[in-house]
Amino acid sequence: MGRVLAAVLLLLAFAKTAAADEVNVYSGRHYDGDQILYDAFTKKTGIKVKVLSAPSEEILQRLIIEGKRSPADVLITVDAGNLWRAETAGVLQPITSSILTQRVPANLRDAKGYWFGLATRARVIVRRKDDPSTANVKTYADLADPKYKGKVCVRRSSAIYNLSLLASMIGHDGAAKAEAWARGVVANFARAPQGADTDQIMGVGAGECALAISNHYYWLRLLKSSVKAEHDAAAKAELVFPDQAGRGTHVNISGAGVVSTAPNKANAIKFLEFLVSDEAQAYFAHGNYEFPVVSTATLDPDLKALGPFKTDPINVRTYGENQVQAQELFDKAGWK
Repeated sequence: MGRVLAAVLLLLAFAKTAAADEVNVYSGRHYDGDQILYDAFTKKTGIKVKVLSAPSEEILQRLIIEGKRSPADVLITVDAGNLWRAETAGVLQPITSSILTQRVPANLRDAKGYWFGLATRARVIVRRKDDPSTANVKTYADLADPKYKGKVCVRRSSAIYNLSLLASMIGHDGAAKAEAWARGVVANFARAPQGADTDQIMGVGAGECALAISNHYYWLRLLKSSVKAEHDAAAKAELVFPDQAGRGTHVNISGAGVVSTAPNKANAIKFLEFLVSDEAQAYFAHGNYEFPVVSTATLDPDLKALGPFKTDPINVRTYGENQVQAQELFDKAGWK
């Protein structure tokens, strides 16, 4: 009850103070450092940024429930699958911005302008370095090879990152091959799917498994962690960027769009345009070890040390379009 009351009070606070010198942001990103971006935008434009942060699923449901009365101007969230959900739910509107279309690659944004990628994350294989039996793992397909039985740690299939990965496979290879891959990985589970990406890396470090699937930045976070157990786990592992001899590594986005009922639409567009400036893009790289979508942005030294890698050029909208089918295939394959 207290949480509901707090949400109502926050909504009222947003509604009372919505004005021409503000932009109201609903964010599904869970990175405290994003405040640096908001402060920089205010300093540059004089427009105040008010932020409501919650898990992406809660943010979307909130926008749907609030409807036309929502004070939100901008939705920020992780994964193209979530942006697609928001678009199809009718909570975003298409916008026109030459800055956004010029600076964000076409495969990382919606063609009609409903949403735009702000940063990318690679879905990589995490390999325990002292296990020679996995030294030749180079592709996602390798994770389904029977010789790696009992060696793979993963999170649940309902995790949006996994749904998007399988959705991309459906887009490239069709449902039958995607399901076969999922069944092969299930047969190689070291344990039942559990936890988040960090837990998969910790599992590799603890020797529970020799291989895991994770977004790249979780490994960097643990490697730089001041918590010894986290650092040590990451130090025992290395990243493999899959399919470098093929279509390239699966990448996803953090992205944003303008809410369909935005009371401050002009400010919302200015805010999105700021987020693809070199200044803001450098923050994404330095603040959360995400790759910038803009090629001219300064790359964090730790990201640069990972080396250049080939990325899958598929349009990330595919992740949303094939999302329901991906979950169905996971269920058929026994990936809980």
